[in-house]
Amino acid sequence: MVIVGAGECGTRAAFALREAGYDGPVTLLGDEPHLPYERPPLSKEGMVAEGEVQPKMIADEARLSSNGIVHRRGIRVTTIDRRHKRLATSEGEIPYEKLLLATGAAPRRLTREGTDIPHVAYLRTLVDAAYIRTRLMLDSKLIVIGGGFIGFELAASAVALGAAVTVVEVLPRILSRGVPEEIATIVAARHQAAGVKIVTGVPVAQIETALDAARLTLADGTVLDADLLVAGIGAIPATGLAEAAGLEIANGIAVDTHLATADPDIFAAGDCCSFPLAIYGNRRVRLESWRNAQDQGTVAAKNMLDVAEPHVAVPWFWSDQHDLTLQIAGLADEGQTTVRRDLGDGAFILFHLAADGRLVAASGIGTGNTVAKDIRLAEMLVGRSARPDAAALARADVKLKAMLEG
Repeated sequence: MVIVGAGECGTRAAFALREAGYDGPVTLLGDEPHLPYERPPLSKEGMVAEGEVQPKMIADEARLSSNGIVHRRGIRVTTIDRRHKRLATSEGEIPYEKLLLATGAAPRRLTREGTDIPHVAYLRTLVDAAYIRTRLMLDSKLIVIGGGFIGFELAASAVALGAAVTVVEVLPRILSRGVPEEIATIVAARHQAAGVKIVTGVPVAQIETALDAARLTLADGTVLDADLLVAGIGAIPATGLAEAAGLEIANGIAVDTHLATADPDIFAAGDCCSFPLAIYGNRRVRLESWRNAQDQGTVAAKNMLDVAEPHVAVPWFWSDQHDLTLQIAGLADEGQTTVRRDLGDGAFILFHLAADGRLVAASGIGTGNTVAKDIRLAEMLVGRSARPDAAALARADVKLKAMLEG
């Protein structure tokens, strides 16, 4: 068994193969020189820690070795020979019986006339985080282009380090991808209270960058100066290997409900793949989240062993924004109506209902773990295609657990 990609998904799959009883060779290939590490902390606790950015490791050498997982670091896979079931790599050929592509995604780049704009930073890898951390200090100025989760997590860390931060989002509001406006408004207000300047709805007319300076000119004539420019404008699935091998690409490597490609010996999972979700009428989606990487790594490993287990997990996302935690279960854009449940101390959950009354998603925000329990119960209701009473959903004294048991 060979796994390309030593991130959260690929590493989880390697261990899941052992947990499922497979005792043959397992090779985990990573193009970075590090042990497998988690990416979410890079923009949060890893960024604000004293000294150098300290990654949170997924597994150390001892655990990998004791499980018989051969982790080869800093190796680049160049082609897949499907006919002979071999990989061409920067260190020679590697045969496979079954192959899992867990290649992840790469930051979408800022370009000018098709060429990357120089001296723009991106946050994806440990090396990226380490570089950004060296540039964030008291009174330094940071511009973040992109009002998504990563951009605002970085903004929160940067202001905590004493930097002046401006976030520029060309769309009319922040967090427009999958986050209800009611919650996005609260997140924006919390960042502004912490000193983050937010500019929305104005296109960028010009970008000028140097090694230690950046200037943005907006379409309305506003000029913004900074010491560092970080772009957080989305991610592109890493599909190059699969596409060159003739596998179908549809907003990621296209897989079926078992995470298998059209080639029965090749699977794909995590940020790099798109897959059908049965609870939403087999709508094909691609998810970039820690939970999805974990879930799909486990399911893919079982199916590499011919278990034929479908991937049925409800999408789940979370993000820490200063002292606020945002959690979403399901796909909010599937909803036609919304019901709000107030939990006290400013925390609340929005329940998203389809036209037929099915609960299709729940979005919550609050401090600490205020919304965690109810979001977990809502996730279970979504997975069951439940049709709870809307009036009951709005009442905090009506327990969601009772709806599950009813």
